[in-house]
Amino acid sequence: MKNIVITGGCGFVGANLSLKIKNECKNTNIICFDNLRRRGSELNLAKLKKNGIMFIHGDVRVKADLGEIEKCDVLIDCSAESAVTAGYSNSPRYVLDTNLNGTLNCLELCRERGSQLILLSTSRVYPIKLLQELNYIEAATRFELSNVQDIQGASWNGISEEFPLLGARSLYGATKLASELFVEEYSSIYGLKAITNRCGLIAGPGQFGKSDQGVVALWVARHFWCRNLSYIGYDGTGKQVRDVLNINDLAKLIIMQINNFEAYSGLTFNIGGGLSNSISLVEMTKLCEKITGNFINIKRQIETRDADVKFYVSNNELINSIEGWTPVITVEETVEEIHKWISINKDLLEGILG
Repeated sequence: MKNIVITGGCGFVGANLSLKIKNECKNTNIICFDNLRRRGSELNLAKLKKNGIMFIHGDVRVKADLGEIEKCDVLIDCSAESAVTAGYSNSPRYVLDTNLNGTLNCLELCRERGSQLILLSTSRVYPIKLLQELNYIEAATRFELSNVQDIQGASWNGISEEFPLLGARSLYGATKLASELFVEEYSSIYGLKAITNRCGLIAGPGQFGKSDQGVVALWVARHFWCRNLSYIGYDGTGKQVRDVLNINDLAKLIIMQINNFEAYSGLTFNIGGGLSNSISLVEMTKLCEKITGNFINIKRQIETRDADVKFYVSNNELINSIEGWTPVITVEETVEEIHKWISINKDLLEGILG
């Protein structure tokens, strides 16, 4: 693959993928396309340029901007408004335009250039109500899935691709699911070769975390600078659980998919840290205390927000069956990496993360 375009290429995921792919595939031309809207994304420009990666300042919402891309063998669509709360208290226009219309513009670019596509979708395509209705056990520090489940695609090992898709899932999740459907249509009508990865919680150094996206980086940063945090929902217990996928494990998978595209093409995969890399907020607090040496005040907000779920862990069995990919970087190693990154760049990052 001689020309790889990464939309959202200056964001946390896009920038890291660019650098990892460039390091593995020396003769590949990589173009990062980004509108630099996310605060902190501009800090990645110098590093990308230093590594010979081209940057185009553009917006996926604007088809003419994407038209500046002349050559594209593979397009990796990382551009997104990724906050699950987007549109709940304000206009949904940006999340709709970016996540759905942006993907449609990317699909048109692929059709016109004859490109292959890797779509980074989300675990948030699964309906909130169905996830809430699973059989749970409340342990001392976390919620756990029971061994007995009545809903297809759910087991003690997490959520598989067979989990039902009927039901509300947030505007963010709806835009990504709609994008997945349009990828299927372009594949059927135009012969587009595409891979869809439904990613769970991704984390690592270089992530500018917020309360509704990038929670691991946020948790480490608040402990580093001794700022307040809150356990929101589920009676303020902090027992809700996510699995954590280190950005380097994701990058290894994307490189495998690029190098053996036919093995993955036409398929949709759940991609996450898996049960062994799952953690609750209470457990994350203890881990951050251990690594930073700081103890902070954790407030408790009883009311559960509309888009929250108490448990989500990706079942990676399908992706593992292709070429044996499985995440190897632990949650503790990820938190240590983030803490080191913040420590080294604390003066630069305090205004963004602090």
